[in-house]
Amino acid sequence: MSATRRSTEVGAGPPVLLLSLLCCLKLPLVEGGSWWSLGLNPAQRPEMLVLGAQPLCSQLSGLSQGQRKLCQLYQDHMSHIGEGAQAGIRECQFQFRQRRWNCSTVDDSSVFGQVLQRGSRETAFTFAISAAGVVNAVSRACREGELSTCGCSRAARPRDLPRDWLWGGCGDNVHYGYRFAREFVDARERERTFPRGSSEHARTLMNLQNNEAGRQAVYNLANVACKCHGVSGSCSLKTCWLQLADFRRVGEFLKEKYDSAAAMKMGRKGKLELVDRRFNAPTPEDLVYIDPSPDYCLHNQTTGSLGTQGRQCNKTSEGTDGCELMCCGRGYDQFKTLRHQRCHCKFHWCCYVKCKRCSTLEDQFVCK
Repeated sequence: MSATRRSTEVGAGPPVLLLSLLCCLKLPLVEGGSWWSLGLNPAQRPEMLVLGAQPLCSQLSGLSQGQRKLCQLYQDHMSHIGEGAQAGIRECQFQFRQRRWNCSTVDDSSVFGQVLQRGSRETAFTFAISAAGVVNAVSRACREGELSTCGCSRAARPRDLPRDWLWGGCGDNVHYGYRFAREFVDARERERTFPRGSSEHARTLMNLQNNEAGRQAVYNLANVACKCHGVSGSCSLKTCWLQLADFRRVGEFLKEKYDSAAAMKMGRKGKLELVDRRFNAPTPEDLVYIDPSPDYCLHNQTTGSLGTQGRQCNKTSEGTDGCELMCCGRGYDQFKTLRHQRCHCKFHWCCYVKCKRCSTLEDQFVCK
């Protein structure tokens, strides 16, 4: 899809029912939880619920009032929102597995705990990857026929597609996924009624920007996939459709945006503006933050930092996973662990493989 076409479709309005619902809501923020909790506890995911069953949305923890309204209207979407949240959490933990902050979750409905009370780069990434997970999950569910309000993608035929190639295979409905995720994920932020120009208002604007960056990542990375048809693989005919990018690619893209995130502050007109105006203004695809990150070296209950004591590190690495950086200069302990694995495998006719069991001592390094 061309860039012009993409921007036009992304800007298209949401379903009338969703828009009329959200524009009329003037509700206070529901504190103490997040919709991300749908991705942590499978028992809370309503996959087994029948439309109209009670109780339903009122018992799902972490939803704001607006999100509960959407839940009641789109009950069959909720399990996929949970899948999207779960995918976002997993990807966050993968991308930051070698960092001092490794996207750890806590055992309550806040999911990430106190660490997200600060408007840092890490918070920016978390909001973006979670929103991206919902777009990804809902778009795929449309294609698989699991939602009552959408089906296969109806994206227009790309202009650069060869004329003899067929367009219209059952593609991922990223356009619907984007629109639904925008209404559901942003509902909590749009319910806030903080004074214009306040620090709380700045945080709301930051969250909305990063939610959008996550959705844009999934939308813009979707590409055309094709399949050959013909006798003996002759590829005399090709059928093409719109397909989501692998979610790992989305995570890597947003990790790059994390590294180049823009520091922002509240301006006089009640809008976010760059702290350093020498840099280019962020686009809808960029991440922004308003608070500096803690160093995450030591346990700090106030900031939510778990510290790096007990974390494994790589003695030979000079990167973020190296013992010098990971352990924050405190040093590390070394010990040996016994690792068991299959070895000396041989194929025996016919038809099995027989292996021996080998044990090796490996060095482990753990931060003090």
